[in-house]
Amino acid sequence: MILQQINKDETTQTSVRKEKILDTGSHIGYDTQGDYQMEKFVEQTLLYDFYGELLTERQQQVYESVVLEDFSLSEVAEELGISRQGVHDMIRRCNHTLEEYEKKLHLVEKFLCIKKQVQRISQIAEKYQDREITEISKEILEEL
Repeated sequence: MILQQINKDETTQTSVRKEKILDTGSHIGYDTQGDYQMEKFVEQTLLYDFYGELLTERQQQVYESVVLEDFSLSEVAEELGISRQGVHDMIRRCNHTLEEYEKKLHLVEKFLCIKKQVQRISQIAEKYQDREITEISKEILEEL
């Protein structure tokens, strides 16, 4: 899903600003002081929401515990009777699998594109004070 990472003006800024270029051509900006983790979490959550059912039951259990519920690798390993390294490897494989599904199906990309377009429709409708279109676009956004 992520094609490349670009550094910008590293020598003049204390907080380095970077961008991710997605398949959609969209840019997601983040700084090196923590916003990257949030962006990664949102990306993982979206991928899991769309493709999580395609993982095995065991993979879902481990992925949900570590990524979504924020349990440590050690806690999950102890609970399941496997090694910490085994949990780590499973999370990496799950991330890779979810990203591969997205590369082939582009469902998250399409979802984000539609959401952005409906938000734009809503903004234009508000500008022209068309309440019916504004209401319809809000309903669509809630459904997404």
